[in-house]
Amino acid sequence: MKVLYIGGTGEISYSCVLESLELGHDVSVFNRGQTEQLLPPSVQQIAGDLADDASYARLGEQRFDVVCQFYAFDLARVEKDVQAFGGRTGQYVFISTASAYAKPIDRFERISERTPLDNPFWEYSQKKLAMERRLLAAHAAGQLPVTIVRPSHTYRRRMPSALGSGDWTARRMREGLPIIIHGDGTSLWTLTHASDFARPFARLLGNPRALGEAFHITGENVHTWDEISTQMARALGVAPRLVHVTSDELVRFEPAWRGPLLGDKSPSTLFDNGKVRGVAGDFPTLMSIEEGFRLAAREVIARLERGAGQDPALDAKVEAILSQCR
Repeated sequence: MKVLYIGGTGEISYSCVLESLELGHDVSVFNRGQTEQLLPPSVQQIAGDLADDASYARLGEQRFDVVCQFYAFDLARVEKDVQAFGGRTGQYVFISTASAYAKPIDRFERISERTPLDNPFWEYSQKKLAMERRLLAAHAAGQLPVTIVRPSHTYRRRMPSALGSGDWTARRMREGLPIIIHGDGTSLWTLTHASDFARPFARLLGNPRALGEAFHITGENVHTWDEISTQMARALGVAPRLVHVTSDELVRFEPAWRGPLLGDKSPSTLFDNGKVRGVAGDFPTLMSIEEGFRLAAREVIARLERGAGQDPALDAKVEAILSQCR
């Protein structure tokens, strides 16, 4: 089976490429070729730019059995994909987001694919949902066989953070600076290592039962935000300094945080993976938070030593918040 990954070296997609190879897929990757992430020699690297319409149209002419789109963030991109791959592939897999689900839900309920799709707080989620609807309309019209996959918080080389990048948070931790945790730190959050995501994902490829369907894929590791931050600090070899500030107060200081907090990370979030298990088979969570963070920490520290994680404007904003909330 010929599988094309658009992206292929990112936080999630790289693990999916490796799992595809394990299953015997003939894998090609289309990206600009500017990443430090080396692909296995058996992967065909197709260098190109998504903005180059002519080269992208030629990509569609190669006729892959499955196309996995990890790099679409607006309607214009999926419209081009319908044109490039419509009638030329047996399955188009679109990477959406689990943040498109309506939150908060009842505290005892797990999110399933039956949960309403509605995020009034975050434009990113709204755009992904608009792309889902367009692609499912193309599927219904017989233009493009579509499968939707919604990851939640999935990591591999980067550590999670509710405010700023994981590298920024890691730098502050290593420098002994305080970290803001939204709320009281006890809301539950589902973390998934990319290797655990990749196993069911790769088994949806070429699977006729996945066509016209949407699935989320998450692990079963659920932790409070205080636990996540504490485990992150341990992996970095430091003691955490956690300061709690309500999400509403944080959004008052910085309205741009409304989407990532109120629309995603503030409510407790747990998932029911029964639907994808029914199609792709069982996939027990193998990567613990301790081991996952240990592996990520090596990559994080190497980047920090090269100067990553710097954001003076965010540092100043956080210090201003801390000065007013202490």
